[in-house]
Amino acid sequence: MKKKLGQIGIIGNGSWGTALAKILTDNGLSINWWVRNEEAIAYLKSRQHNPHYLTSVRFMPDTIHPTKDLPGMLQSCDTVIVAVPSAYVQKVIEQVDKSIWQQKNIISAIKGILPDANLLLNDFLTSTFDCPLEKYVSITGPCHAEEVADERLSYLTFSGLDDNLTSIVAQAFGNTYINTTCNHDIWGAQFASVLKNIYAIGAGIARSLDYGDNFLSVYITNCYREMYHFLEAHFEKVHPSNERPDFHTSAYLGDLLVTCYSLHSRNRTFGTMIGKGYSVKSAMLEMNMVAEGYYAARGMQSVSKELSIPIPIATFIYKMLWENLNPSDGFLKLEKLMV
Repeated sequence: MKKKLGQIGIIGNGSWGTALAKILTDNGLSINWWVRNEEAIAYLKSRQHNPHYLTSVRFMPDTIHPTKDLPGMLQSCDTVIVAVPSAYVQKVIEQVDKSIWQQKNIISAIKGILPDANLLLNDFLTSTFDCPLEKYVSITGPCHAEEVADERLSYLTFSGLDDNLTSIVAQAFGNTYINTTCNHDIWGAQFASVLKNIYAIGAGIARSLDYGDNFLSVYITNCYREMYHFLEAHFEKVHPSNERPDFHTSAYLGDLLVTCYSLHSRNRTFGTMIGKGYSVKSAMLEMNMVAEGYYAARGMQSVSKELSIPIPIATFIYKMLWENLNPSDGFLKLEKLMV
């Protein structure tokens, strides 16, 4: 396993990046860790835990090597895990020459699309940097960082075209509190992860508008129907000759459910604040975290139009977030879409 993956690097020290670092170091692997903030680097080195995210997680000193030198870290690594919010990932990637990225195994732990390009990370890397798709693996849930920190049983799905690499990556993460599965569905698994964040914002808005559990269950059922239709249509338009994925698994439906229902969900929390009257800017400042669904809502409008695949529920959420549609008015209209 170590030989195939070589030296491992993580880009990003938010809650998800910290959770992934915990899993790998618990499994006996050491990591090179790109951290943007010098203060956080010093804190990790002196106290062996992240000062801002998942502060209960402690690392053995010899298992983490935090640094602010991104090119230097990448040069020393064979496998790179990208765990920064999708809104910032393009700027991070473009700091380093594309020839370096072409040589790496790239594991995507982001749950969004790149807002400047309206592309999944793999499509951006292949179209812009000529990175081989066979060296790309995506990580999807259902899995909250907070439950990883508590070592509560969680599930990760790894999607890649190279069975050997995908299996080895999954093995690196599997342990007593992480169950892993693999598939080939890079695009569908990632688009499901993007869409569920948009729908979770809607679930938070609905809760703050005093809709109850009965409506929420109907809302999530309809969200899954819309997601399933999008994934099926995308598969038929883009990958009809490939193996058909099973969309009725935890990476799709399960991740949608936990993101819409869980109090750990930052997208649901963000939606709750929007429903209470917070502006987008004030909600983000209050949370001190990025809600991926906010940027995804806009990006998926471009994807939907380009592929001619309608996503009406996600479109209503987009209008509430980006076009000042009043949430109460928006949900009155959404009620009529529910079946």
